[in-house]
Parts: sequence; structure tokens; C-alpha cells
Amino acid sequence: MAFYQCEKCKLTWQYPIDICPYCFEGLKDKTGKEARVISVSKVTLSTLFHPNAPYCILLLRDENGNTWAQKSSKELEVGSVYAPEPALGQDAVAIWKIKYEPLEAIKKAVALIGGVKLDQSSKVLILPTASAPTHYYFRDNTSPEFFEAALKFLLESGVKVENINVGAQSFDEMPIGAIAQKSGLLKICQKYGIMPADLAALPFEKVGHGGKYEMSKTALEADFILNLPILKMGQAQATQNLFRVLKKENYLGLKYLESETAIAESFLELKDKIITIADGENTQRSNKLTAFTGVVLAGRSAMNVDRVFNEITKANRLPELVKDIKVENIPLAGRSILETQYQAEFF
Repeated sequence: MAFYQCEKCKLTWQYPIDICPYCFEGLKDKTGKEARVISVSKVTLSTLFHPNAPYCILLLRDENGNTWAQKSSKELEVGSVYAPEPALGQDAVAIWKIKYEPLEAIKKAVALIGGVKLDQSSKVLILPTASAPTHYYFRDNTSPEFFEAALKFLLESGVKVENINVGAQSFDEMPIGAIAQKSGLLKICQKYGIMPADLAALPFEKVGHGGKYEMSKTALEADFILNLPILKMGQAQATQNLFRVLKKENYLGLKYLESETAIAESFLELKDKIITIADGENTQRSNKLTAFTGVVLAGRSAMNVDRVFNEITKANRLPELVKDIKVENIPLAGRSILETQYQAEFF
């Protein structure tokens, strides 16, 4: 858990603020490295947002004296160290709750799946969801706050801003520029001096069996692809967001002749350099209204990320892309499905 302390008056906050509201001094990061359980409360009554009872509320304290409460599906002993085990491998998915700051949750989720190796020479392509010309609060697109947090994560990992490409393309008649501007994503790019690219206007190369897939040359040349989707209930947004690196006509033809599940096989060409960090803080229900889910999911398999999210939200229907994936076969790290699950849709 992140904490910030005023160096003058020593007051501490759990949420990030620029200056102390009392002393007007800068704040210092006082996040601890280890948390121990100092108290445990068992809850046996289920509620709307906590349907899986019984569960425990752990009172945790780090080496700096910071104290906070956290829900747990396991009853830990007082004095034990709270340290979620990572899950490694291509199939693993990490779940973490966003408390106040997406960047903190992104760092934790990525660490739980083994982290990423990035440096100053790494060429990165970011693929945010940019599908509709709507304001951020409709959650049609990756939120500007989450997008900026992902950029900060890359920069703190050592990537140079000039080596970061942001790409998207429209699969309908709406210009991608209009989507980027209305969604607020363009403003974040401009803040960091990044010129976003319309992938449809850039070269494609044929890959796969007999050149079956026409894939963006920008994606093929990148050292690392950050799939940054907005998650939606009853959908497979993380997987479908990756389809945006395919040429539009190629994608539509394959979708007509085969299925999206078959198209997903094209990403075997890129599987070793793709990681999905999914925006699941506020997400759309099937009726387009939004709900608070408060999670970040990370994984190297976008399909597994979609499957886990639909299990967390207890979606009324599973998307075709992931319906055959058994969630019990997916290695999980961080928070459990039982800790984060609730019935987000009622019809």
C-alpha cells in the first residue's frame, strides 16, 4: 500500500497529493516493503459487494508504521507476513485492487506475474482501447488516468519516451483521430510529447501460414507490446484489442470466414513480447451503464485476462472467445477471485 508523508509536519496520506495541505511542503513516498498482520476480523454476513462470506478483514502494518485494512479470503495468523505469491508462466493472471492510484496497482500486478525486462533501448508499442468517440466516463475506451499511469510505469522502468509508440486504428467509419481526441487519450500523448499513430496508415506485413495474417509492421518491430484494454462485462475486450494490429480488411475477412477464436492464433507470432495490463476500475455492463469493479488485471494471455474478469463480475454470459477456458486452470496471483467478485449485472 502506497503512503505519502510530509517531511515537515510528518502527516501521512494514503492517496497521492502534490503538497501537504497544512505545510505546503512536498511529500515523500513512505511505502513499506513488508506488511505484517496485526489483527484479523472474520465476517460471516454477505453483502452486495461482498457476496462470498465468510471472509476476513486483515489489519496490516508495514515497517514504517503505516496501517491499513484489507479483505482476504484466507484467515492469516497475527504476526505473519502478508506477501502474495507470484504466478509465473504464459497462462498466469494477476489481480490487484486499485485503492487510489492506478500506477501503484499496475506495478504490483506486473510484479506478480514476474515483471518485465525493459531498458533505454526497448522499443514499446502501446495499444489502448480506442473504439468510440465518447468521453472517458462512458468507459468505451481506456481511461486517460489509466493510460497515463501505464506511461509512467514504462518511463520508471527505464524506457525512453522517444522509444514509445502509441497505436490504434478504427474498424468502422469513425476516424481514429476523432476517437483519440474525444476520449482524452490524445491529450495524454501530447502531455508526454508522443505522436499517436493510426496503424491503418502504416505498413503491414504478411505473417503466419502462407501469409494468412497481415500484421502491423510497427507491432512486429517492437521489442515489447503493451496491450492496454478497458474491460467490459460479458465481452473479451483484452483479446479483441489485440486484433487492432491486423489490417482492417484482413481482420474482417478472417472474421467472416472463420472466427475470432481462430484469429487469436495469429498472435502466436507476438506472444513472447505481449503483456496485457487491463483497466478494470470502472467498467461497462451489457446495458452500457458503468459499474465500479476496482481492479487491475495483468497477464501474458489476453484470453485468460478476459476469462478471469468475466468470472470476477459474474457476467450473465461468457463471450465466445473465452467460453471454453476453465477458470480453475488459470494460475492466479495477488487477490483471489473470491475476494474481488460480486454480482455486477442483475439482468
